[in-house]
Amino acid sequence: MQPHDRRKIGFWTCTALVVGNTIGMGIFVLPASLAPFGYNALLGWGITVLGCLALARVFARLARLLPGADGPYGYVRHTLGDLPAYAVLWSYWVSNWITLAALATGVAGYAAAIFPSLAWVQPAVLCLGVLWLFVGINLLGVRSGGRVQVVTTVMKLVPMLAVAALGAWTLLESPASFGAHPPAKPISLGDAMAASTLALFAMLGIESATIPAAKVDDPGRTIPRATMTGTGITAGIYLVVSAVPLLLLPHAELAQSSAPFALVMERFAGEGTGRWIALFVVVSGLGALNGWTLLSGEMMRTMADNGTMPAVFARTNRFGAPTGALVLTALLASAMVLMNYSESAVAGFTFLSTVVTAANLPLYLGCSLALGVLWWRGQREAGRDLLVAAAIGTAYTVFAFIGMGAQPFWLALALMVAGLPLYFFLRRHHGKAVSNA
Repeated sequence: MQPHDRRKIGFWTCTALVVGNTIGMGIFVLPASLAPFGYNALLGWGITVLGCLALARVFARLARLLPGADGPYGYVRHTLGDLPAYAVLWSYWVSNWITLAALATGVAGYAAAIFPSLAWVQPAVLCLGVLWLFVGINLLGVRSGGRVQVVTTVMKLVPMLAVAALGAWTLLESPASFGAHPPAKPISLGDAMAASTLALFAMLGIESATIPAAKVDDPGRTIPRATMTGTGITAGIYLVVSAVPLLLLPHAELAQSSAPFALVMERFAGEGTGRWIALFVVVSGLGALNGWTLLSGEMMRTMADNGTMPAVFARTNRFGAPTGALVLTALLASAMVLMNYSESAVAGFTFLSTVVTAANLPLYLGCSLALGVLWWRGQREAGRDLLVAAAIGTAYTVFAFIGMGAQPFWLALALMVAGLPLYFFLRRHHGKAVSNA
């Protein structure tokens, strides 16, 4: 058994990263977004959960087969080459700092609504303060950010358990309530597919344990366990808490709600309970903001270590935190926050936020293909399930791309292309450095 490195993170912190990053703020409004789809929403959730469990299996097997690789960048680079690895990680990194801006904006908005005393603070200032607070926490090292992640993950499960308990109590006390508002929309494959791709946004983050692989204790064992455990916990919670408001509330009313969980708690658990749910939404957003900040810095450090980002971003402080990487990511996220509060750019910010899912999909596709390549190269003794996991992960990612439509796909492709000049510039620079050595 390997000695434990106190500067590295273990199983529980990795599991908290998966659960905490996946359960952000999207799930708290998703039931309203899915309400127009009727029961297709539940079918879509089923498709999404199965697809994400397959993707979690992909990441788990890659972590076990390539324990020395520095996360997804290493998985794709080892199998598909330098350029594909750079392209998928660049796209993923861009989506990360857009996510940070969206989370900071959401947290500030909810916090101002719950605590009226914050109304005197300019919204943009509050957003930036929250964002840079978590940059400061993560500058104290991955274990510092990991401790915050464990605490906030436990706290954010409270409203989920409350909604699940409400559903169970209502089912026992008044089972007829679950069939009181049948949706008018019939079951159809097209609507189920659209609902599935919408639900996928709430499941982004299942790969979180693999990103800081270099900072994980015994990664070949810890990452697979944390990835499958975290994804299973999140999927189970999501299925239950999404079904409760969908089955208990009139769909037209649910579709108009900006806080569906608070609405269902107020309606069935008593007045005042919704305010507590809103408080935990803030905690959930803070936890996700912390986790994505940690991953954004580690991801950029990995790329810099491999020569596909300037070397300055690989430098760490005395706590082992990638200072330059964290600061640059936060500066870019800050620019997006300020853009959000510019009246002329709100529409652009909203559109970019919808592309976050599409920008994540190249990473999922690349890692699924990487697992298939490992099987083809001779890992067949690992079992046929290796090929099955790779095939299902690839098929689900393609399915998600089709379900999102052409516009997000092309914009995600444009994001990858936008990073290519930096890639070729750095390759040329490193080539000259080697020839002059």
